[in-house]
Amino acid sequence: MAPFPVNLVQNLGPVLAYIIFGVIGFAFGYVLEIAGFGNSKLLAAQFYFKDLTVLKVMFMAIIVAMTGVFLSAAVGLLDYNLVYVNPTYLWPGIVGGLVMGVGFIVGGFCPGTSLVGAATGKIDAVLFVLGVFFGIFVFGETVGSFNDFFYSSYMGRFTLPQWLGLPTGWVVLLVILMALFMFWGGEQLEKIFGGKDPAKAPKVRYAGAAALIVLALVTLGIGQPTNAEKWQSISAERQFQLDAREVQIHPGELLATREDSKLKLVMLDVRSEADYNVFHLLDAEHVPLDQVLDRVPDMLLEPANTVFVVMSNDEAAATEAWKLLVAEAVPNVYILEGGINNWLATFDHDGEGMATTAATGDDQLAYVFDSAVGSRHEAAYPNAEHFELEFTPKIKLELKRGPAGGGCG
Repeated sequence: MAPFPVNLVQNLGPVLAYIIFGVIGFAFGYVLEIAGFGNSKLLAAQFYFKDLTVLKVMFMAIIVAMTGVFLSAAVGLLDYNLVYVNPTYLWPGIVGGLVMGVGFIVGGFCPGTSLVGAATGKIDAVLFVLGVFFGIFVFGETVGSFNDFFYSSYMGRFTLPQWLGLPTGWVVLLVILMALFMFWGGEQLEKIFGGKDPAKAPKVRYAGAAALIVLALVTLGIGQPTNAEKWQSISAERQFQLDAREVQIHPGELLATREDSKLKLVMLDVRSEADYNVFHLLDAEHVPLDQVLDRVPDMLLEPANTVFVVMSNDEAAATEAWKLLVAEAVPNVYILEGGINNWLATFDHDGEGMATTAATGDDQLAYVFDSAVGSRHEAAYPNAEHFELEFTPKIKLELKRGPAGGGCG
């Protein structure tokens, strides 16, 4: 059932998944080789505007993949949140791009194409690969001396639609038009500097360009699925989990999770700022319900051992937050059973500085404090040794469903 999973090892088994990976890798290397990407002279020629095959092939691969990804997401075949997007570190990325660009010009290869050349026995490619490994070693030994810069200007999972403030479909169309203009400009440069005649290029390229534009317009017309539409596609399975109380964890389990060094715990308090200031759990982040989706990009980049627990005064607002997050494919999301009211009922037996009151409505704080104590109350982080609680553990880590990293062609 769509959306289809992207973790083939988990869903198809390692043998079949690795066979698929091998076939894709072979096909990718084959295409690079027949396109001339194993020839350093051809690769370097692009910087002299004599032969821009590299630009055309790589950008064509980029726009075809981009169109396929977002069209698949638009029709519900793929969950884009499960596709790994490299986090942006702006200035380190710019410096790294300049270093790689200079190396590309001088050496005639990039890391991926050097492996293609080395596989066909080209000596310059073999030496380039050895240089890559040496550079990796030197980087690993020295990165500690410039860590501050290396992790500076962090922007998270930052994409063109976010930067431009445009719907994804418009960005897909604009990128395709930009690429086609670059292809046309590249042909003119090849004519001027390389003596090539654009009229001799295959005419099928016009059909390919038209097909991409049509697909981009279809992607634009359909649009990317909303959070509500994503929830609707998974509601049958996920609503069953809610109704069966599979994701509501006992306060005792949350306390035990806080003490578990093998897990990274992220607690999101979705109550109003006033209630949060009155009392909240130590280290719980205040994320109002209407801002929960803003946290999704960073949550998707958390390590695989991260457990997210959402909480409100009772469970109503927390349940809504849970639906928002699971619809965006955030893994390992749980709800604090009974919310803050149940937490206080469980861990504040002395009632120090507070009194019980009848809640005036759904999901209201059932306790009145003498003052806004925030996390300074002892119940904000109770000592686990002082409580003997019985509960059924419910937290089960999901395997990371998206790839853990990206790479370079």
